[in-house]
Amino acid sequence: MNLEDLIKKCRNNDRKAQERLYLLYKDALFILCLKYCRNIEEAEDNLQDAFLIILKNIKKYKGKGSFEGWLKRITINRAIDRYKKQPHNQVLDERFPETEDTMIEEGEMNLSMNKLLELIQGLPDRYRLVFSLYELDNYQHSEIARMLSISEGTSKSNLHRAKILLKKQIKEQESDLKKKSMQS
Repeated sequence: MNLEDLIKKCRNNDRKAQERLYLLYKDALFILCLKYCRNIEEAEDNLQDAFLIILKNIKKYKGKGSFEGWLKRITINRAIDRYKKQPHNQVLDERFPETEDTMIEEGEMNLSMNKLLELIQGLPDRYRLVFSLYELDNYQHSEIARMLSISEGTSKSNLHRAKILLKKQIKEQESDLKKKSMQS
């Protein structure tokens, strides 16, 4: 069955087609959720919520643009909506020097993708969202500002601070790995 027929059947509430759509896209969307959520459990919840929204609103998909892009936008927006509903009592350390270098040299990073994802998930919520939107999904600061209800300057600042934190954490991880390998 091609994608067009699958979408058509989902619009008619065909449960088998809905299950097939879920199985077809769940892995890619789960990976997307991991980039925006703090942990696996939150990512699983976000995925389920996103699929409920997708299936409820599939009639609104008009076939313009990529279907996968439409699914991704819903999934990302669900993660952002979840973030906006949370109380924001997480204090962010604002004492980062704005000129600090955030580039990581190629030879500096020997972390697995899972470890890097874990470090991204450990960022403060807004830093994680801005970093993921900008660096991993190629949104512009103007779009991020609109999505998160912040200014473009705040988006840029949050990205810079996220990179500083990640660089520091990567260096710490690398140092720990070197120490362990020397002890072996």
